[in-house]
Amino acid sequence: MMGGLMSASAAVLSALQSAQVQGKISADTLANAGTWVRSGALPAAGLAALQDLIAQEAWAELEDRFYKGIAFGTGGMRGRTVGRVSAANELDAQGLPVLAAVGSACLNDINVLRAVMGLWRHVSAKQSGARLVVAHDVRHFSRHFAELIAGAWAGLGGEAYLFSGPRSTPQLSFTVRHLQAHAGVVITASHNPAHDNGFKCCLATGGQVVAPDDAAIVAEVAKITLADVAPYLEKNLAVVQTVGTEAEEAYLARLTGIVLDQEIVARHTPKVVYTNLHGTGDVMVIPALRRLGIDPHVVEEQREHDGRFPTVPSPNPENASAFVLALKLAEEVGADVVFATDPDSDRVGVACPLPAGGYRLLNGNEVAALLTEFRISSLKDASIIPSAGAQNVAVVKSLVTTPLVAAICARHGVRCVETLVGFKWIARKLEQWSSRLTESAGVASLALPLRRRAPLALRHSTLFILGAEESYGYLADDAVRDKDANATVVMLCEFAAVLRSRGRTILDALDVLHLSHGAHHEDLLNLSFEGAQGAACIRRIVASWRAKPPVTIDGSKVVKVTDYDRDEVIDAEGERVPPEEFILAELADGRRIAVRASGTEPKVKFYSFTRADVTDADDLPAARERARKSALALRAWLETDARRRAV
Repeated sequence: MMGGLMSASAAVLSALQSAQVQGKISADTLANAGTWVRSGALPAAGLAALQDLIAQEAWAELEDRFYKGIAFGTGGMRGRTVGRVSAANELDAQGLPVLAAVGSACLNDINVLRAVMGLWRHVSAKQSGARLVVAHDVRHFSRHFAELIAGAWAGLGGEAYLFSGPRSTPQLSFTVRHLQAHAGVVITASHNPAHDNGFKCCLATGGQVVAPDDAAIVAEVAKITLADVAPYLEKNLAVVQTVGTEAEEAYLARLTGIVLDQEIVARHTPKVVYTNLHGTGDVMVIPALRRLGIDPHVVEEQREHDGRFPTVPSPNPENASAFVLALKLAEEVGADVVFATDPDSDRVGVACPLPAGGYRLLNGNEVAALLTEFRISSLKDASIIPSAGAQNVAVVKSLVTTPLVAAICARHGVRCVETLVGFKWIARKLEQWSSRLTESAGVASLALPLRRRAPLALRHSTLFILGAEESYGYLADDAVRDKDANATVVMLCEFAAVLRSRGRTILDALDVLHLSHGAHHEDLLNLSFEGAQGAACIRRIVASWRAKPPVTIDGSKVVKVTDYDRDEVIDAEGERVPPEEFILAELADGRRIAVRASGTEPKVKFYSFTRADVTDADDLPAARERARKSALALRAWLETDARRRAV
């Protein structure tokens, strides 16, 4: 058997060397593939997959699989776990994936184990017998990877807890804190296409890792060799523990506890349509709503957990196509509000009925603004925060989330803190504030209900009331340190009930915000570049913006460019925003542009922010159109400019 593997390895190496000489694959691909083949740790199935791809002459596929090692960044990693071209043994007779795509740039058993072993080395250096909680979504190989991770952690000497089935990212964050674990891992690629999967980790705070732990974990992962991984490729779950019902109930209770006025929800219960888009959201959203007396109309065609996401082009609630079945059901039942959550239920999309019929999808910025107004107003009405506001009451938003959030906070006398893109930065603020609270009021203060915790936070620290990102992520409870679609659905249902009690709708509330603060419009241009060549295009675009930012954009002079990697930027609390490759350009006509490379997808992103004055209610539709056209003009200019810079 060993001789056969050696012979097969030699044949694979010879074929790859020949392909490289002929210019069919790069030198980097040959080197990376050679390392994997020569390691002796590549399972026979992986070697067979390479043989088949070579036989197919799938050189472009091999290039994409081996042109680099999969990047383990500060939040973990994402990548293809199903290739564009698959080897025969990677699919079953029905064409479903049964073997994760072999390759140094893919998410597979070897790379997942390298990640968790690097995490283990970092955590165990400070804590013997470290406790890990592992969750997973519904994607291809998610359960398999989760079991590999839990088994490896236990085999290395740690204590591992694994959920009994698919669970959301926010529940993982909550459970890490609840079980006083030292780390957590969730296997998910969030809203990415079905062919992707990912490894996302956190430490004891429940939030994604930040400096200095981030760089330290990345360095440890880089040290893990294929030989290190080999002993853990066979799963061993003998001493892995299952997350208990008490921990599950604690999270569910925390979700329903977000509602400030359960009586108004009971008396003015909104009619809700909900779809989990084949993902994990149904596990907690439906029980939480039913506990509050809301029996949601569920899109049954999309309720089954299915990593193919067969009823949608993409399981992303940011896309209108994800709402087709939900809106059909909403029309049938006359829903007041429609929700769709992504596969790991950290993001949520929202749709509301139009006065003349049909439904309108809200974007992430609109929901962020609405939640800001609702959260502040309801906390004032409940006498939890002062009626005049307070500067130690805080809303936290990312730099690319609508400036309307900051305007609402200013009107209410509440502090708005801006962070870099990524919920880990919001979580970082929460950890700072909770640490100050525990220093003065004790650790037990963190577990108190909001009405009892708020006076202590206001006296000793900062009271966090909302975190928001334009990419459909929101949080209102610092027991969780990641965006939480489960809780957001609950919160918006209470908002809908309050508005219903006043004979108003969510769209009415949005109109009021635009009448008060101007018609804001934001636009996001995503330019995708796949594979090795695509990665180079993204680097060229961002580097070009940093070296030679435009002097004018869409006919307006650029008056200021802030490079967050080079310039020292101070936030609302007097703290320096951590350096990051993020560029903000301000134009003479008041418009703004932000540029960044995505940390989780092969994309470069351009954010545009526009605003139009509104004279009165009759002018509101026209003002919104003026703001929209202004943003679209920026989009057209930016796309043309980016294509030129990519070459």
